[in-house]
Amino acid sequence: MSETAMRARAVVDLAALRANVRALRARAPRAQLMAVVKANAYGHGAVPCAKAARQAGAEWLGTATPHEALALRAAGDTGRLMCWLWTPGGPWREAVEADIDVSVSGLWALEELTGAVRAAGRPARVQLKIDTGLGRNGCQPADWEKLVAAARDAELAGLVRVTGVWSHFACADEPGHPSIQAQLGVFKDAVAYAEAQGLAPEVRHIANSPAVLTLPEAQFDLVRTGVAVYGISPSPEVGTPEELGLKPVMTLSASLASVKSVPGGHGVSYGHLYTTPGGTTLALVPVGYADGIPRAASGTGPVLVGGKWRTVAGRVAMDQFVVDLGGDSAQPGEEAVLFGPGDRGEPTAEDWARATGTIAYEVVTRISARVPRVYVGEIREGDEGGTESGDTGA
Repeated sequence: MSETAMRARAVVDLAALRANVRALRARAPRAQLMAVVKANAYGHGAVPCAKAARQAGAEWLGTATPHEALALRAAGDTGRLMCWLWTPGGPWREAVEADIDVSVSGLWALEELTGAVRAAGRPARVQLKIDTGLGRNGCQPADWEKLVAAARDAELAGLVRVTGVWSHFACADEPGHPSIQAQLGVFKDAVAYAEAQGLAPEVRHIANSPAVLTLPEAQFDLVRTGVAVYGISPSPEVGTPEELGLKPVMTLSASLASVKSVPGGHGVSYGHLYTTPGGTTLALVPVGYADGIPRAASGTGPVLVGGKWRTVAGRVAMDQFVVDLGGDSAQPGEEAVLFGPGDRGEPTAEDWARATGTIAYEVVTRISARVPRVYVGEIREGDEGGTESGDTGA
């Protein structure tokens, strides 16, 4: 199937991703860089994006769930890899055997892990997480002494190697927020205590994408870059992608499925939330909420058709939505661009976020597997010169 024959496509520019990784590395020249590829690389495709990030110099990859990390190992990744969202009964042994750094936030997790270590017959790589104020996962400061002591005992017994101490900011995307310095203080104290008790972590890290871009003092040994890898700004307060030297990686488009003339007063889509103000042309875009287009975009979502911005007319349905072309014409099969880098005048993921009352992270991550990913800008295997290939989609 050719790209032009596809109902819809999400074109993922791996050359742009590599450029983003290099730009982020330049922001933290003394720290190692982790490219976070959780949630299928924020909807972009975990395996191709992980490979591209490695090619650009990312020393680490990060995932939320162990199954995401194990899938990367199964795909052939052999570098440093960390996962942090564990629940009781998780695949501890498989992670240990795959040489994955696992995050531990409490004694229950350490106990389950050490049991798996004995079964695996090899020590685990462990990173201890301190809750410095985000209030999600992580060990509370009041319990930190117990966790550190238990981890040190396990290390002395040859069961684990404590490779890291880490945490996560709550408000780094709001520069100047008072919680930022408060969390930094708690983190520094937690690291100092762990080291005073005999732990010698390879990496200490708290900086996420916004902290990498705005807080050099938070970079330590490793920075975790998530949404910025994909060319999306963490927040308007931090800056636009262009201001940050980043380029959005995904372009979402579809081929018009129908174009027809209708009279004034014609209802459009479920509930007739939109009625044509006069005789006009309606174009059908064959994607909907099953493809990840938010239903909240009904009447608000921007789309580029025929070189002009249009707005979703009426309600977004499961598989399709309509745009009113006004006095313009179009043909079935013509391209409708929902979002992209913006360099062709198309909307961006940030534009969709503003239109739907959410954040750009969600806009790209929610694009479903029903939309094929088309990868461009790959480096050919064995090409040591780094020449980019062209379109690699079906």
